[in-house]
Amino acid sequence: MSRAIGMIELSSIARGIEVSDYMLKASKVDLIRTSTICPGKYVVIIGGDTGNVRSSIAEGEKWGGECVLDVLIIPNVHPDLIPAISLSNHVETRGALGVMEFFSVTSAIKAADFAAKAANITLIEVRIGFAIGGKGYVTLTGDVGSVRTAVTAASKQAEMLVGTAVIPMPEPRLFDHML
Repeated sequence: MSRAIGMIELSSIARGIEVSDYMLKASKVDLIRTSTICPGKYVVIIGGDTGNVRSSIAEGEKWGGECVLDVLIIPNVHPDLIPAISLSNHVETRGALGVMEFFSVTSAIKAADFAAKAANITLIEVRIGFAIGGKGYVTLTGDVGSVRTAVTAASKQAEMLVGTAVIPMPEPRLFDHML
């Protein structure tokens, strides 16, 4: 049994809340996030073993119907991904700062997982949708070479990429603000 995440993005807030309930009742999964995102959409992110995540997502798709905009399942996620989505990742060592911006929440989550698997970096945050026009962005840190490798590797695999930045030596006050 692998650690996996699943996500459903819906066009209706009311349906999104209802779908969250059906998904949680359908399988033994952890609720990572359930919230509104811009512009007036709703996202449900769950975690658990791959089979339960798949089952829960299938239930969400069934009840979400025509309101389902996007679905994502990632088996074997990097251990930093769930805390980064939950905005609870603890960063012990500061280094270069990498930023990747996407037009899609799904693209940001997939790129964060890919980047974390591509190089020895720490995900700081995967910010999704709220108060950023439905976009997603990823911040990460590590030594300069690892950050460049992670950002480049994820960018090559990314969909709906807006832009990237690698800051070799971020100003400490900026870094403090990012945490």
